[in-house]
Amino acid sequence: MILISGPCVIESRDTVMRIAEHLIKYNDTQQFYFKASFDKANRTSLESFRGPGLEEGLKILQEVKERFGCKILTDIHEPSQAQSVAEVADVLQIPAFLCRQTDLIVAAAKTDATVNIKKGQFLNPKDMRHSVLKALKTRGFESVDYQTSRDAGIWLTERGTTFGYGNLVVDMRSLVIMREFAPVIFDATHSVQMPGAAGGKSGGDSSFVAPLARAAAAVGVDGFFFESHPDPANALSDGPNMLKLEQLDDLVTDLEKIQNLKL
Repeated sequence: MILISGPCVIESRDTVMRIAEHLIKYNDTQQFYFKASFDKANRTSLESFRGPGLEEGLKILQEVKERFGCKILTDIHEPSQAQSVAEVADVLQIPAFLCRQTDLIVAAAKTDATVNIKKGQFLNPKDMRHSVLKALKTRGFESVDYQTSRDAGIWLTERGTTFGYGNLVVDMRSLVIMREFAPVIFDATHSVQMPGAAGGKSGGDSSFVAPLARAAAAVGVDGFFFESHPDPANALSDGPNMLKLEQLDDLVTDLEKIQNLKL
């Protein structure tokens, strides 16, 4: 299965290396991608930590790639970032808030990287077909179905749907719907986020990460996205919904068992 994990943001070189050293074992058992953002451009507050920026962030991610031999996933926010980021990252991620931004999707699809489009918290899962088609047409494909998207290197990620103010819910039907036209990743940690609920920053409840991930495994997905950290309580971004590294190990074991069941 595809496994995407790492810190929400690059806090420091040492922290990134420590996390990558723990996660690299998954290179042997999963289709593993190390994830970290060089810039969190959509933080709730202007005062929130954003990361080291494009140039320094890519240097750190390149070091992770060379030192540990793992593939890299990171997000882009502007079309101008796509080509330079794709020189380091194997997967370019389109943030959920930007999943309808045509120029951003097209710029990502013009690179050789896999494109992972996160479903907007505000969108009907059926509407993600149009975002997928933007990427597929850029790569010379006309039909929209699971196999075509897989061959073209286009993924979708479910990360919850807005439910009132400051809360998200996961409709498991969306996994089935979106998997008709692209491989689907379930982002369990962002799905338990509580946007803006922590006074100028997002809150969350990580106790629901494992139950939701196990449910998604039972429904059927192509992979999982977990933000992980040695000390989530002191993480500089998304701490309340992140997993401790040890929690991730136990959960991955559970998910493997569920996915290996022949239903």
